[in-house]
Amino acid sequence: MRILIVEDDKDVRDFLKVSLASECFAVDVAEDGDAGFAMASSNDYDLIILDNILPNKLGCEVCSDLRKEGKGTPVLILSIRGAVEDKVQLLDSGADDYLSKPFSLDELLARVRAILRRPAAYQDEKLCLDNLSLDIPAQKVFRGENRVYLTRKEFALLEYLLKNRGKVMSRGNLIEHVWDMNADPMSNTVESHILNLRKKIDIGENRKLIHTVPGRGYKIDLEK
Repeated sequence: MRILIVEDDKDVRDFLKVSLASECFAVDVAEDGDAGFAMASSNDYDLIILDNILPNKLGCEVCSDLRKEGKGTPVLILSIRGAVEDKVQLLDSGADDYLSKPFSLDELLARVRAILRRPAAYQDEKLCLDNLSLDIPAQKVFRGENRVYLTRKEFALLEYLLKNRGKVMSRGNLIEHVWDMNADPMSNTVESHILNLRKKIDIGENRKLIHTVPGRGYKIDLEK
């Protein structure tokens, strides 16, 4: 899943990026309201974490403008203002949740998980294909009765493929949704991770699930 952080404080921004990346999220960052709005408008994110006090455009204004554009991406707003009227204003701007600064990482992660469990953002907690199952909350994968141990990035890649079962995902599409914007599009990271997934998911199985579509990309589906 892909998250956008819009935060002008470098220390907070870097802390959030590292913390969320360690939880298996692909993370992009913006430093001010205008940049955050541009990135949120032109990319598909599963969640936006938005500081309210930003240069150029307030977080509540970013959120309101996104809603006017028809963007329904869930938004979690961070703010040092904790009065009831401030919370009401931020939620009325279109935010899905609010968290006061300073905050604990555990609470922020719990709110992120709660937002992503909502039907509009997180339709299935368990994804299955044939005898392959991926449990998102538990972060576990099984092929039949055997547990498959994946790295965080392999898990995120498999999750994205399963959510798009039967569809061909191009290399660029996988980089955009599983990695962040700093990923080198010229590297072989996608090919390397697909190879590792095949070794862990398909080797020793009669039915292969991960397929290469020459010249187009990759897909996960029952072997035809």
